[in-house]
Amino acid sequence: MLQGPTTRSMYHYFNSEMLPVAMIIAIATLVSMATARSSLNYLESHFSMENESEEVRSAAIKRLLEVFGMEDAPLLRGDKQPPQYMVDLYNTVADVDGVTKDPYILEGNTVRSFFDKLHSEQIEFLFNLSMVASSEKVLTAELHLFKLRPQVSATFNRYHFCQVSVYQLLDSSKMNITQGKKLVSSRLIPVPSTGWEVFTITQAVRSWMAVEGNNLGLLVTVQTLGGSQMDEKVVRFSSGRNHHKSKQPMLVLFTDDGRRAAALDNTVKDPNETPAVPGLSNLPNTPGFHRSARSLDYDEDVEKMTCQRLPLYVDFEEIGWSGWIVSPRGYNAYHCKGSCPFPLGQNMRPTNHATVQSIINALKLTKGIETPCCAPDKLFSINLLYFDDDENVVLKQYDDMVAGSCGCH
Repeated sequence: MLQGPTTRSMYHYFNSEMLPVAMIIAIATLVSMATARSSLNYLESHFSMENESEEVRSAAIKRLLEVFGMEDAPLLRGDKQPPQYMVDLYNTVADVDGVTKDPYILEGNTVRSFFDKLHSEQIEFLFNLSMVASSEKVLTAELHLFKLRPQVSATFNRYHFCQVSVYQLLDSSKMNITQGKKLVSSRLIPVPSTGWEVFTITQAVRSWMAVEGNNLGLLVTVQTLGGSQMDEKVVRFSSGRNHHKSKQPMLVLFTDDGRRAAALDNTVKDPNETPAVPGLSNLPNTPGFHRSARSLDYDEDVEKMTCQRLPLYVDFEEIGWSGWIVSPRGYNAYHCKGSCPFPLGQNMRPTNHATVQSIINALKLTKGIETPCCAPDKLFSINLLYFDDDENVVLKQYDDMVAGSCGCH
């Protein structure tokens, strides 16, 4: 007679058959949890590396801005064209790479251009100089006015010259009263002429910089040699309201911010040498800084390479500055690399101190004395033409930005 399974036999069945299944489920669960944890660790590591990389980049860009004397990169709104005068001035003082041709061309290290903010129908101008630091020394200030062709033929006019005077406004409520303005510049101009006329107004700008609130603008008058008012149709100047932007009234300010090096001799460019920011050579992995493939190959065998200058290109577009920098688009800072083995030849441009140090190291006369280091021994300045936060165009010269040559020191 057949009997059904007993309670004990059922217990043994479930223990023997179902236990492996439970173990498999448990193991699968653990593996799944481990895999998820591993994926999570990978993601955390990935994002951590990305954040760290972004932090390094931000710190590098901030440090580079400090080198250029800025706290933040200017924000340019829309496509702007720099005044031709500023472009021509840049090309006069700098070569195609931005390296200074002659440090004595500019008296100071900063040139700014300001457009008229008033746009008055009268020959009256107001320039916002808030972007100029109070610590900057004003060297020269110029008012640039574009003289238009007379609307009436000069042949029918008995005046060949006119007296153009520039006044500093002292009280806006007394514009037409003698006490309300101060003469700062005056000269004779041919009536039939056309083109840019420049007036020196340094005295007025220094007054504006010295006392906040003194800047009430400028007033220009045009008179005959006899002192009577000249017909506006005969002598006309371009205004920012009705004429092309390239002919807008402009204030050009030459200043020095005090950062200029005491010795200019080191910045004089040798025409027989190929020109270069030594302090930036420790940023090889930062976007915008490129070393040559040749210099990278030498990393493994640096001891066999004697001291020499190698490329280090700073690309403003890759850094993200192309929107506000007009020129240059980048420049070659160069960097110095290589060993200074004994004996030091003249081709290594050693200093006397480096020669003595090399000898002491070779003879092992004193413990802990290393071989001399390869470093820049001549530095050049570069020039930057850019828009500031108020959309003024600035030409600024920065010292010690290009390694001109390398030597053992």
